[in-house]
Amino acid sequence: MGNKTKNLLALSPNSLIMGMILALVGGFLDAYTYITRDAVFATAQTGNMVLFAVRAASTEYNGAILNIPPFLAFIAGVLVAEYIKDKHTSHGRAVLLLEFAILFIAGWLPASVPNMLITMCIAFVSSLQIATFNKLEKWSYNSTITTGNLRTAAQASYTAFVKNDPESMRKFKGFTAIILSFICGALIGTFFCTYIGKTAIWIAAGIILITVILYRRSKENPKEPLEKS
Repeated sequence: MGNKTKNLLALSPNSLIMGMILALVGGFLDAYTYITRDAVFATAQTGNMVLFAVRAASTEYNGAILNIPPFLAFIAGVLVAEYIKDKHTSHGRAVLLLEFAILFIAGWLPASVPNMLITMCIAFVSSLQIATFNKLEKWSYNSTITTGNLRTAAQASYTAFVKNDPESMRKFKGFTAIILSFICGALIGTFFCTYIGKTAIWIAAGIILITVILYRRSKENPKEPLEKS
């Protein structure tokens, strides 16, 4: 019983529980920036690119410029994630700690700080998370954008239900859980941002801190398997 509980609490980087938690945070942060920070999606750079093109084509140049900094911050986050991966053996934990620190500090910043700076911080955090945690067991996924996950779930559902393939069924259930977690994160984020305001980001920071603690247990115990098939 004790080992079973320990295995449940030890979050390996590719586990379903870790993916669900990170997707929850991804949905939360998207709701946070949209509601409290000028209706910008800091985690979904596709949307920012579209808005940039639409505004630039409509000669709304000032509005178009607002979509550029989050895009650059996202790129910077990917580069930093690669640097951490290259320099640290426990790079996953290091990235989670950096993500927690940035989100926590963002909640302390006064209201006078421009929304764009906070949006850039969240875009940076999002790219750190995407670049570091991109595997659900052996499959690629995204914890902050649902388009690819939805496609994967739909494809797996065909093989699972039409061809009765058990592996595809497991894949379908896993990606469905990721998508639902993202939606739940957006719902929770909307609720707390509406009633708490900009400090609601501390909730996301707290969730990341929990993953840091549980992730450490998994990584420091060499007897714990990374994944169970």
